[in-house]
Amino acid sequence: MRNLRIILCLALSFILLFSSSCSIAQNRSGQSKKPLVVFVTGDHEYSSEATMPLIAAELEKNYGMRTIVLKSSPDHNSEENIPGLEALKEADLAVFYLRWRRLPEEQVKYIDDYLKSGKPVMGFRTSTHAFNYPAGHKLVHWNTFGEFALGAPGGWGKGGHTHYGHNSSTDVSVIQAQVKHPVLTGIKTGFHARSWLYQVLPDYPLKGSTWLLMGKSVNPDKAAIDNPVAWAWTTPAGGRVFTTTLGHPEDFNEEGMQRLVINAVHWTLSKPVPKNWAGKIAMNVPYRQL
Repeated sequence: MRNLRIILCLALSFILLFSSSCSIAQNRSGQSKKPLVVFVTGDHEYSSEATMPLIAAELEKNYGMRTIVLKSSPDHNSEENIPGLEALKEADLAVFYLRWRRLPEEQVKYIDDYLKSGKPVMGFRTSTHAFNYPAGHKLVHWNTFGEFALGAPGGWGKGGHTHYGHNSSTDVSVIQAQVKHPVLTGIKTGFHARSWLYQVLPDYPLKGSTWLLMGKSVNPDKAAIDNPVAWAWTTPAGGRVFTTTLGHPEDFNEEGMQRLVINAVHWTLSKPVPKNWAGKIAMNVPYRQL
């Protein structure tokens, strides 16, 4: 009888241990199936180091994703260091909100390798001029990041790339030919954005892009034309791209802008855009005047 009890106890211990191991394995498997979105921030002006973590938190809370937010160090004005870029090696999507960085070669290589992998990319506003290396620098080609990564002007001033003044804002409308595009799910009539309109025409977005949203400048400081403010594209390596020239922190208070971003994350990852909107995100991040 005593031996039988010992055998039963050992059997029960084995069952419990096996069950626990299976549970851990299942949890790890579940985590690995969640896409990893890596945000790379550092922009001087638009508080991306504050807005992007709020988007990241929403993706984790309501949309089944893992996120990492990388920031310029020691602060947003630090142009030569973004620690943690090795996270791009595991990323399923890279989201850039940068302005005039001069990162060292070893950090840029992580971005280069990511772009060459053919994985998807998202870019906000000043990422059109993400880098600003001096003439003759071995990395000066990265000043055209906006062009080869986002289908946008490759640097400020290129192709007439300018804006219509800090006192202006933008009426954003859906391009009706693309009203059924997944990125525009739930965005029927457009919205008003605090961002002053970027002029990217006539040379950009690059050929092959799909224009999604059009912007009309309100109270411009010069004669203004309507310009696309959001488009889809494909990198030379085959990665899906979503680019928007919007990104003023007040833009993110608009539900239309929030839906645009959440939709775009899913679309670039080749995942179905959520049928059910989880609700408006509390943002309220202040603009940092240069």
